Amino acid sequence: MSSWRSWHRPLVVLSAAMVLWALVTAVGLVADDRVLVGAPIWAKPFKFAASFAAYGLTLAWMLAHLTRGRRTGWWAGNVVALTSLVEMAIITVQVVRGKRSHFNAATPLDTALFSAMGITIIVLWAATLAIGILLLRARIPDRAAACAIRGGVLIALVGAGLGFLMTLPSAEQQAAGNLDTAEVIGAHSVGVPDGGPAMPLTGWSTTGGDLRAPHFVGMHALQLIPLFLIALVLLAPRLARLRDAGVRLRLVRVVTAGYAGLVALTTWQALRGQPLIHPDAATLIAAGALVAAVAAGIWAALRTAPGPESVHAETEPASDSKEFTA
Repeated sequence: MSSWRSWHRPLVVLSAAMVLWALVTAVGLVADDRVLVGAPIWAKPFKFAASFAAYGLTLAWMLAHLTRGRRTGWWAGNVVALTSLVEMAIITVQVVRGKRSHFNAATPLDTALFSAMGITIIVLWAATLAIGILLLRARIPDRAAACAIRGGVLIALVGAGLGFLMTLPSAEQQAAGNLDTAEVIGAHSVGVPDGGPAMPLTGWSTTGGDLRAPHFVGMHALQLIPLFLIALVLLAPRLARLRDAGVRLRLVRVVTAGYAGLVALTTWQALRGQPLIHPDAATLIAAGALVAAVAAGIWAALRTAPGPESVHAETEPASDSKEFTA
């Protein structure tokens, strides 16, 4: 695999800028005691900056794997970088104004800014979809790496798409029947108003469902599934079974399927108006079944007899590791 110097540079620059902006917003969290919708006013830009930093850097790395459509991928990466900056700028402007950035229809300016955010997110999602399609067509020599990258992108697209559910009028807003004059249209929470009791750090509701939970879990498949494979590669010198390329591939497939199940489970839980940390019996049963299925899959993957492709992995584990982590 090509070195980090071949990563998509505008996305790397975006990530560096977002790291710096996260530091600035962290200062805002300490120095500015304003609260908006039940949370410190600088919490949203801080979380978005950290998320964009990880998102941009991961896509920059993935784009280096393209074997065809490199120019299209380069432009799609530029679109992701530009729309991310626009999104971040609007969020910051609204913080400076002391206004909420999401779901705000209080004034024509607020409505225009939120509409612009909606457009940028749609464009960003479409650009990421284009990158995902290119990665599906790319010839990635390491099959486990190919599975991790493609699975991570596809699940992240689903997770990002869940954000569109938040822009729809909530059941309470629809019942009020004043959508034409409402100051807020859309919500993070399900079954309760935004701004109520929330989990520390994440700000997710502890009294109702919260669509930010599956949105977050889904989007960060982009990082977590490839990181799982990297962990397998790093452990391979110590655990002989993981030197088998076929075993790593099967483990990545199991974890990818399990991760998709987790996104589905947290989405189902949120849509039923149920807090993430207060699951009911149905959620616990579903979670238990998911954990059991993943555990069984991992057990089967580790016990399966080595295939023909494992011979190369056993004799040259170091070269395989370098190819993936370079």
